[in-house]
Amino acid sequence: MSVSIDIAGLRPERVAITPSPLAELGMALHALSEPGHHPGLRGWAAGVTAGLDPHLADRMCDADFLWRTTFSDLFMPYAGIPGRSTLPRATLAEELDLLDKLTDEQFVDAATEFVCVLSRGPHEPLVLSDARVRRRVLDVAASRGPRQARFTRRLLDDTPAVRAWLRRFLEDCEEAFFAETWSRLSQQLTADTRHKTELLRHRGLAEALGAVSPALSVDEAAGRIEVDKLIEGRTVTAGGGLLLVPTSLGWPHFSVLHRSGWQPVLHYPVGSPDLASPPSVEQLTLRMTALSHPLRMRLCRHLARSAYTTTELARIHDVTAPEISRHLAVLKKAGLILTRRRGRYVLHQLDVARVARLGGDFLEGLLR
Repeated sequence: MSVSIDIAGLRPERVAITPSPLAELGMALHALSEPGHHPGLRGWAAGVTAGLDPHLADRMCDADFLWRTTFSDLFMPYAGIPGRSTLPRATLAEELDLLDKLTDEQFVDAATEFVCVLSRGPHEPLVLSDARVRRRVLDVAASRGPRQARFTRRLLDDTPAVRAWLRRFLEDCEEAFFAETWSRLSQQLTADTRHKTELLRHRGLAEALGAVSPALSVDEAAGRIEVDKLIEGRTVTAGGGLLLVPTSLGWPHFSVLHRSGWQPVLHYPVGSPDLASPPSVEQLTLRMTALSHPLRMRLCRHLARSAYTTTELARIHDVTAPEISRHLAVLKKAGLILTRRRGRYVLHQLDVARVARLGGDFLEGLLR
C-alpha cells in the first residue's frame, strides 16, 4: 500500500522545501491533544498545558478533532491556492491570510475530513451544495460524538463564523505559547531546509527525498514518487509544484497531502526521539500474532487516529460488519483496542500506549 505522486514533467525549480509556522502549530496542537503519540514531547506538553489560560484550554477542546484524530489540510492552506504553486509564508499571520483565501467549499471540505472516511474526487458533489452529502456528513459527525455534531452543524450553517473563530483561536495560541516555541524550532527547521535544498540542487530529487525518509522512493523513469503508507492514494503535480515541509514536533507522523486539486505536500519529521522499551516476549508474541492479518493492520491504522464504529470500519474496508467484528475481537483479546459506548454507538480505538511498547518501527508505520 502506498500514496503515489505523479511527477511527470515536474521541473526542478517547482520543487520547494520550506518550513511552515501554521503546519507546525497544527502539530503542536496535536501533540498537546495526543501526548501518547509523542513521548519525546511530554515535558514540553506538560509545561505548555500547565501555563494555558483555562478559557483557551476549553476552546482547544472545541474542535480538537481537526488536529487530534487527523491532521487537517486547513493547516496547509497554501496548497489549495489556485495555480498549485503558492509557498508557505514566514509568519503565522501571513499563512492565516492564505487560509482566508480558500473558498468556503474548500474550507468545509478540509474541515470535515475527520468525518469523511474517503476523500472525494473532483467530480463528487460538494458538501455545501448537495443536501444528500450534507446529511451524510452530519450523520457521521453525530456518530463521533456531540461536540463533533455541534461543530459540523455550525460549520455547515454558518461557515464564515467558524472561519473567524478558527483564525482567532490560532492567533490566541500563537500569543499564549506558539510564538516562543516557533522562535526556537524555526532555526532547526531552517537548517534542515537548507541542507535538503542543497541536496536537491546538486544531487537531484531522488537523493533529496532519500534524505527525507526511507519511506520515500522515486521512479524517475515512470515519473512517480511512492510513499510507503498503510493507505492507498494518488495525486499529481501536473501544472503545479511539489512542496516538502519539515516538522520538528511531528515525529513519528509522515503526512502526505493528496487532496484532489491541491498541490501535493510531503510533511516530514526532523529528528526521532526514542520510544519506550519493548514488551515482554509473551506480550509481544500475543500481540504480534493478533496483528499478523493484513486487514487487522489496516484497521489499526484507522483506530490509531480516531474511534470508529463497526459499521464505519466495514464501510471503509468494504467488508461485512460481522467480519469486522471478528477481527476486532482478536485485537481486543490481545489488549490492543479500547471499546466504549456512546449512546447507541459502540466505538473502538487503538490503545496507543500498549502499541507503543511493540516498538518504534511498528508505531511509526501506523502513524506516519
